Amino acid sequence: MSVALGPDTELIGRARETAALRERLLSPGVRLVTLTGRAGVGKTRLAREAVRELGDAFARVEVVDAGALPALPALPAPAGLPADGRVLLVLDGCDHEARGPAADAVVALAAEPRVVVLVTAVEPLGVYGEQLLPLGPLAVPGEGDGEEPHSVASVELFVRRARDADPSFALTLENSAAVAEICTLLGGLPLALELAALRLRLLPPHLLAARLRGRTTVLAGGPVNAPARHRSLTALAEWSCLGLEPAALALLGRLAVYEPGFGLAAAGLDEEEGLEPLMDRGLLTVVGEERGELRLAVPEPVRSHARARAPEGAADAHAERYRRLVAAALPGLAGTGQDRLLREAAAESANVLAALRHLHEQGDGEAAAATVLGCGLPWLAQGRLREGLEWCDAVADAGPLPEASRARLADMSGVFALALGDPQEAVRRHRRALALGKSVGDRRQNALASLRLGTALLRSGDAAGARSVLVTAHSALSTMGVTGGTAEAAVSLAAALHAEGDRRKARDMLLRAEETFRRSRDGRGLAGALRALAALDLEGDEPEPAETALREALRLYEAIDERTELPGLLEEFALLLLRSQPAQRPRAVRLLAAADVLRQRTGAEVPQEWRSQAERARTELGARLDWPDFATAWAEGVRMSAPTAVAEALSSPVPSRRPVAGAAAEAQSLTPRQAQVALLVAEGLTNRHIAARLDISEWTVVNHVRQVMRRLGCTSRVQVAGAVGRWG
Repeated sequence: MSVALGPDTELIGRARETAALRERLLSPGVRLVTLTGRAGVGKTRLAREAVRELGDAFARVEVVDAGALPALPALPAPAGLPADGRVLLVLDGCDHEARGPAADAVVALAAEPRVVVLVTAVEPLGVYGEQLLPLGPLAVPGEGDGEEPHSVASVELFVRRARDADPSFALTLENSAAVAEICTLLGGLPLALELAALRLRLLPPHLLAARLRGRTTVLAGGPVNAPARHRSLTALAEWSCLGLEPAALALLGRLAVYEPGFGLAAAGLDEEEGLEPLMDRGLLTVVGEERGELRLAVPEPVRSHARARAPEGAADAHAERYRRLVAAALPGLAGTGQDRLLREAAAESANVLAALRHLHEQGDGEAAAATVLGCGLPWLAQGRLREGLEWCDAVADAGPLPEASRARLADMSGVFALALGDPQEAVRRHRRALALGKSVGDRRQNALASLRLGTALLRSGDAAGARSVLVTAHSALSTMGVTGGTAEAAVSLAAALHAEGDRRKARDMLLRAEETFRRSRDGRGLAGALRALAALDLEGDEPEPAETALREALRLYEAIDERTELPGLLEEFALLLLRSQPAQRPRAVRLLAAADVLRQRTGAEVPQEWRSQAERARTELGARLDWPDFATAWAEGVRMSAPTAVAEALSSPVPSRRPVAGAAAEAQSLTPRQAQVALLVAEGLTNRHIAARLDISEWTVVNHVRQVMRRLGCTSRVQVAGAVGRWG
C-alpha cells in the first residue's frame, strides 16, 4: 500500500541533513538507511524532502506506512527495470509494534540488490548493514557564538508558522526574548514549535512563554488530518513512552525531575544503569560534556509528562542530593580543585536552583540557608549577582533561622551588593552582619565580615576608614591562621595603601598575597592579586610585567569560567593594548565592546571613574579609526561570548623583550596570508591580480584587505603600502 508522506510545507533548518541523506541514498553500496529521531522531530518531512530532491535517480519510489506491514507493495520485477534502474522503498513510522515487521521486510528484500530502503523510526531496526542517520531537534538560541535570533533555525521555523497563523506577526526587539525562550523551553522540537506558533492567535509571546515554563504539554490543537500523536504534546509524550519496560519507565520518572544538563555523577547514576533503552528512543539525550562527563536531559514534552507522574518523593530526593553536592564542594572552592568545582557548579546550576526552590517552598530554612551560602562563590563566578542577592534576602526573611546563619547571609548579600556596583548598600549589609555576629561570638566570621566591610568602604571612597578596618581584619585573620582570608585582606589593604600613596608597602602586601594564593591554588584570588600588581606596574610605566600579569589573570578566569570580574579585566587589557601596541586598536575595540555586553549580563554598575576612562578610550578609538572600521570591530565584540573574548585577548601578539620597531609589531598582528596580501598591495597589484597570484577568489582578497587595514589601523591601500615599507 502506498501512502503520502504528509502535507507539503517548507523544510527549515535541515539543509545539511537533507544533503547527507540524499548522499547516502545515492551511494552504490548502501542498501538500508534508517533515519532516527524522537517523535515530532520531523523525520517524515525530511524523508519526503530527500525523496523529492532525488528526482529521477530511482526508477520507482514506493512509500509505505509501516503500520500496514507485513503487506509489501508490489515491486516491479527486475526484468522490467532499466539496466541501471533501482527502486527506493520508504518505510515510514517503523515504531513500537511496527518495528519487528519492518525489520522482517527489510531482511526479505535483502536478496534484491536494486532495492534501497529508507526507514524512519525512533530507534534503529537492528538489521545487519543498517546505516543510521540520527536527526536531532533544531538549534535553539544561545547555542552559537554571536548569533542573531532570526538566524537560529528554531526561531525561523517558529516565526514562519506564526505568520501562517497570524500574518501580522513579526519578530521584533520587544518580543525576540520571549520567542527565544519559547524555542528553548520546547527544545527546538519542530512539532512543538508549530503547535506553539498556533497559540499566538490567542496569546502574545511573553504570556505564552510564561505558560510553557511550568508544563509544555499544555500545547495542543494540531491539524485534524494529522496522526493522533501529532495533535497535542501530551499525546506525543504518551506515544513516545509506549512499550517501555517498567524499570525504564521508573528511571524516566526519576530523571524527569532533573533540569536539563545534569551529570551522571550528580544524579547518582552509572552509565550502565538502564540508560541505553531511554537513549535509543531519544527519551534521554546528550546535551553537552563537561571535563569528560556527559550532560544529559529528558527532553520536552516527555519531561513534563513524566515529571507529572514521577514517583512520590522524587523531588525531595533531588533536592537532598544537590544540597549535599553543594555542601561537599564548599571546602575546596577556595583552593585545590577550584577550577573543576566551579565549572561543575556552573554546569549543575539549574538543578541547584531547582533544589533550592524546593527546600525554600518546603519551609526547610536551615537547609535553604546552607545551600545559599554554599552557592556564594559559584554565583559570583557565574555573574548571577542579582539572583544571589535576592536569594540571600528571601531565605533570611522566610522564617526562624539561627543568628549565625543570618549573619553569614547578611555578609554574603553585601558581597553581591558590592559586585553589583552599590558600595553604600554593601557597607550597610556588612555592618548588619557584624551586629548579628557579635551575639554569636564567631571570631572568624566576624573577621571576614570586617574584611568585606573594609573593601566596601574603600569602593565607596573612604580610604582612611577602609584602611583602619582592614588592618584589624588582616591581623585577626592572620592570627587565626585563615590563610585565604588573610591574603584576601592583604589585597584590599594594599588597595587602600595605594589610594593613600604608599605604593611600596602596597606592592609588598600584594606579593605576599600572590604567594599565598599560588600556594593554595586559589585561582580567582590569584587573578585579583595579579590585576592589582599590574595596576602598580602600569603606574610605574612598566607595561611588560603588567601585560604578563594580565595575561595570566585571563587564563585563570578562563579556567574557572569567571563572569563577574572578567569584564573589568578585558577593559584593563584593552587599555594596555592601546598604550603598548597601537596597531591592535581594532582588537581593543572588540574587547571593550565584549566587556560592555558581558557586564550588562551580570547587571553590575561600573564606578564612575572607571566608566569615564573606558569612555575616553572609546572616544580615542573612534577618532583614530574610520567609522566603518570602528563600527565593524564593535559589532564583532558585541557578539563575542566570554570564552571567545578571552581567546581574542590572549591571541594578541606578545611584545618582544627586545626593543621592537613599531612596524614589526604591526606585521606580527597579521596572519601569514594577510601578510602576503599586504605585501602584494604594497607592490600596487589590484585585487584581481592578487587573486590570480595567490590562486584565491577576488572576494576572498577583498576580505583579506579589509582585515589588513583594520589590524594595521590603515584607512587606504596607500597607508597599507606605507606600513609595509616600514617593515624593512
